[in-house]
Amino acid sequence: MRWDDFRRSDNVEDRRGSGGFGGGFGIPGGRGGLGIGTVVVLGLIGWALGIDPRILIGGAEILTGGGPAQQMPFDEPGRSGRTGTPNDQMGQFVAAVLGDTEDQWKVIFENAGERYREPKLVMFSGATSAGACRVAQSAMGPFYCPPDQRIYLDTAFFREMQQRFGACSQSKSCDFAQAYVIAHEVGHHVQNLLGILPRAQEMQRGMSQREANQLQVRIELQADCFAGVWANRSQQRWKFLEPGDIEAALSTAAAIGDDRLQKRSQGRVVPDSFTHGSSAQRQRWFTTGLKQGTVAACNTFNTTQL
Repeated sequence: MRWDDFRRSDNVEDRRGSGGFGGGFGIPGGRGGLGIGTVVVLGLIGWALGIDPRILIGGAEILTGGGPAQQMPFDEPGRSGRTGTPNDQMGQFVAAVLGDTEDQWKVIFENAGERYREPKLVMFSGATSAGACRVAQSAMGPFYCPPDQRIYLDTAFFREMQQRFGACSQSKSCDFAQAYVIAHEVGHHVQNLLGILPRAQEMQRGMSQREANQLQVRIELQADCFAGVWANRSQQRWKFLEPGDIEAALSTAAAIGDDRLQKRSQGRVVPDSFTHGSSAQRQRWFTTGLKQGTVAACNTFNTTQL
């Protein structure tokens, strides 16, 4: 993946090395730390849908390691880290990918007569406060917090992808797999701007847990598709993809499918508890966005075949 031409976003808040909560949390168990946007259920379902997120994700350990919920101090937005473009290689990469998602989605929104409002991306290490979504921990994986319109990313997750999941094996191809992770979370921001998340709230009122999970899967698969839309538009402009890039992204999508994660963590697969989609579904919808490059192609809510 060639990303040198990408514009660097200045919407990055760098909290790495700021101490966060000083390592006061143990890394929780379960599958909470294994998927892209695992804690979207906290920020999306808990906030937007009025459903206890601990029920949907299978345990309060995601938040507190199994104990009662703790009140955490929140960092004041804009004062808890350095805002701008980081100087190190990883910071430059994140700012470049975020900047290009901003540029591509701005055009898409303008062509539809709308204005794209850029999200903030918080880079942190270990743990940090996450505003209305309470707390971000590295074990949660990257996630988007809808009320704050912020993406939270501990880039240690990228090493986890490579070492634990085997999602990519070469540094260059890993770049695009990592870009897919960021673009997926930006996809949730796009859903927020389009009003999809508030509409989902109305749809889920009175739903059973199984039905709520099924709707959550459609939300996540659409974010995968939106990540593909970004890649399609960026490829048209920059021709930035290199051999092995798409395969690495698809490998990542497969590695974080609910069926793969459940099999790995608990030895069995429970489809009714899926919240992100199977490996095959995640690959299929990312590929759909990548090939077609349109928002309309990503209507996961109006199909019987996910």
